[in-house]
Amino acid sequence: MSVFDDRKRSFEKKFALDQEMLFKAQARRNKLLGLWAAEQMGMSEEEAQDYAMTVVKADMEEPGDEDVFRKIRADFDAHGVALTDHQIRRTMEELLVKAMDQIEQEAASR
Repeated sequence: MSVFDDRKRSFEKKFALDQEMLFKAQARRNKLLGLWAAEQMGMSEEEAQDYAMTVVKADMEEPGDEDVFRKIRADFDAHGVALTDHQIRRTMEELLVKAMDQIEQEAASR
Protein backbone atom coordinates (compact mmCIF):
# COMPACT_ATOMS: atom_id res chain seq x y z
CA MET A 1 0.00 0.00 0.00
CA SER A 2 1.21 3.42 -0.82
CA VAL A 3 0.76 6.52 1.26
CA PHE A 4 -1.47 7.81 -1.54
CA ASP A 5 -3.80 4.79 -1.21
CA ASP A 6 -3.99 5.25 2.55
CA ARG A 7 -4.82 8.94 2.19
CA LYS A 8 -7.40 8.19 -0.48
CA ARG A 9 -9.14 5.64 1.75
CA SER A 10 -9.02 8.05 4.67
CA PHE A 11 -10.64 10.84 2.64
CA GLU A 12 -13.30 8.47 1.30
CA LYS A 13 -14.13 7.31 4.82
CA LYS A 14 -14.36 10.89 6.10
CA PHE A 15 -16.58 11.87 3.17
CA ALA A 16 -18.90 8.92 3.86
CA LEU A 17 -19.12 9.81 7.56
CA ASP A 18 -19.79 13.48 6.75
CA GLN A 19 -22.56 12.50 4.34
CA GLU A 20 -24.12 10.18 6.92
CA MET A 21 -24.05 12.94 9.53
CA LEU A 22 -25.60 15.42 7.11
CA PHE A 23 -28.39 12.95 6.24
CA LYS A 24 -29.13 12.37 9.94
CA ALA A 25 -29.00 16.10 10.67
CA GLN A 26 -31.38 16.92 7.83
CA ALA A 27 -33.86 14.27 8.99
CA ARG A 28 -33.66 15.60 12.56
CA ARG A 29 -33.96 19.17 11.32
CA ASN A 30 -37.09 18.21 9.40
CA LYS A 31 -38.65 16.70 12.53
CA LEU A 32 -37.76 19.81 14.56
CA LEU A 33 -39.12 21.97 11.74
CA GLY A 34 -42.34 19.97 11.67
CA LEU A 35 -42.77 20.42 15.43
CA TRP A 36 -42.10 24.15 15.10
CA ALA A 37 -44.54 24.48 12.19
CA ALA A 38 -47.20 22.51 14.05
CA GLU A 39 -46.85 24.90 16.97
CA GLN A 40 -47.28 27.84 14.61
CA MET A 41 -50.48 26.23 13.30
CA GLY A 42 -51.82 25.58 16.81
CA MET A 43 -51.73 21.78 16.69
CA SER A 44 -51.93 19.57 19.76
CA GLU A 45 -48.88 17.58 20.86
CA GLU A 46 -50.15 14.38 19.23
CA GLU A 47 -51.03 16.21 16.00
CA ALA A 48 -47.60 17.88 16.08
CA GLN A 49 -45.80 14.52 16.30
CA ASP A 50 -47.81 13.17 13.36
CA TYR A 51 -47.27 16.34 11.36
CA ALA A 52 -43.52 16.30 12.04
CA MET A 53 -43.32 12.84 10.46
CA THR A 54 -45.08 14.12 7.33
CA VAL A 55 -42.41 16.83 7.06
CA VAL A 56 -39.66 14.20 7.35
CA LYS A 57 -41.35 12.14 4.62
CA ALA A 58 -41.77 15.23 2.41
CA ASP A 59 -37.98 15.47 2.15
CA MET A 60 -37.92 12.22 0.18
CA GLU A 61 -39.67 13.76 -2.84
CA GLU A 62 -36.59 15.34 -4.43
CA PRO A 63 -32.98 16.24 -3.59
CA GLY A 64 -32.50 19.41 -1.58
CA ASP A 65 -34.71 21.32 0.80
CA GLU A 66 -37.25 22.80 -1.60
CA ASP A 67 -39.74 19.95 -1.13
CA VAL A 68 -39.74 20.55 2.62
CA PHE A 69 -40.01 24.32 2.19
CA ARG A 70 -42.94 23.95 -0.23
CA LYS A 71 -44.79 21.70 2.21
CA ILE A 72 -44.35 24.12 5.12
CA ARG A 73 -45.27 27.10 2.94
CA ALA A 74 -48.42 25.40 1.61
CA ASP A 75 -49.49 24.26 5.07
CA PHE A 76 -48.91 27.72 6.55
CA ASP A 77 -50.93 29.26 3.74
CA ALA A 78 -53.77 26.75 4.29
CA HIS A 79 -53.80 27.50 8.04
CA GLY A 80 -53.44 31.28 7.70
CA VAL A 81 -50.00 31.45 9.32
CA ALA A 82 -48.48 34.78 8.31
CA LEU A 83 -44.75 34.03 8.16
CA THR A 84 -42.58 35.06 5.23
CA ASP A 85 -40.55 32.71 3.06
CA HIS A 86 -37.44 34.26 4.59
CA GLN A 87 -38.61 33.45 8.12
CA ILE A 88 -39.29 29.83 7.16
CA ARG A 89 -35.92 29.43 5.42
CA ARG A 90 -34.09 31.09 8.32
CA THR A 91 -35.76 28.70 10.75
CA MET A 92 -34.77 25.78 8.52
CA GLU A 93 -31.13 26.93 8.67
CA GLU A 94 -31.21 27.50 12.44
CA LEU A 95 -32.76 24.09 13.07
CA LEU A 96 -30.16 22.38 10.86
CA VAL A 97 -27.42 23.86 13.03
CA LYS A 98 -29.30 22.77 16.16
CA ALA A 99 -29.75 19.23 14.76
CA MET A 100 -26.05 18.97 13.88
CA ASP A 101 -25.09 20.13 17.38
CA GLN A 102 -27.40 17.54 18.94
CA ILE A 103 -25.95 14.74 16.83
CA GLU A 104 -22.37 15.79 17.63
CA GLN A 105 -23.18 15.91 21.36
CA GLU A 106 -24.77 12.45 21.21
CA ALA A 107 -21.74 11.07 19.38
CA ALA A 108 -19.38 12.61 21.92
CA SER A 109 -21.29 11.12 24.85
CA ARG A 110 -21.03 7.55 23.51
